[in-house]
Amino acid sequence: MIRAVVFDLDGTLVNFNLDYKSLRAEARNFLIKLGVPASVLSINESIFTMLKKTEIFMKNNGKTEKALKEAYKGVWGITEKYELEAAKTTNLVIGATETLKTLKEKGLKIGLCTVSSEKTVSYILKKFKIEDFFNVVTPRNKVKRVKPDIEHLEATLKALEVKPEEALMVGDSTIDMECARKLNTIAAGLPTGVSKPQELIDAGAHYLITSITDLPTLIEQINKT
Repeated sequence: MIRAVVFDLDGTLVNFNLDYKSLRAEARNFLIKLGVPASVLSINESIFTMLKKTEIFMKNNGKTEKALKEAYKGVWGITEKYELEAAKTTNLVIGATETLKTLKEKGLKIGLCTVSSEKTVSYILKKFKIEDFFNVVTPRNKVKRVKPDIEHLEATLKALEVKPEEALMVGDSTIDMECARKLNTIAAGLPTGVSKPQELIDAGAHYLITSITDLPTLIEQINKT
């Protein structure tokens, strides 16, 4: 039985127009100034990949834990700046509020598992007046390792007090599907642009939905089965 639904945020509940190119460029320049070789970092890779490479480089070159924390703090500060700017123009996905309301009325617990910062998430949820729908919100700064590391989803499920197999993970990217698969959680992929349908299936999606409004019906079908 599905007792809880865990949502991704960007691309799933909201359309987040983040300037990734500028964000990555500024983060890369910041890390280079800290001593990370330019050849190690690429503007085409995610912030998480950059930080992982930075951590490996610093540990291999005798850098202190303090230096590593400074790197993380600086990059997350830059990221949050761009997130909050993007949040001003973000739009709620059509049918999101109605779907959340329906799931709540059905007695399902609702969680949010997102790589966005706590400040950004709080701003967006309040902006669209949907914060009361969520029993648990797990932004990136609440865990040490974010999706696709299982720690992120695991922390959300633990806070919701449900077993992995009692939850449905809903997201638009392969990292959401991969995270769910590792924990034996049912996954529903929403191919809204970030990842193609086949990519979501290959990453672990059990179901594909064309709209977030399909969720209540999907959950009914799963629970009947």
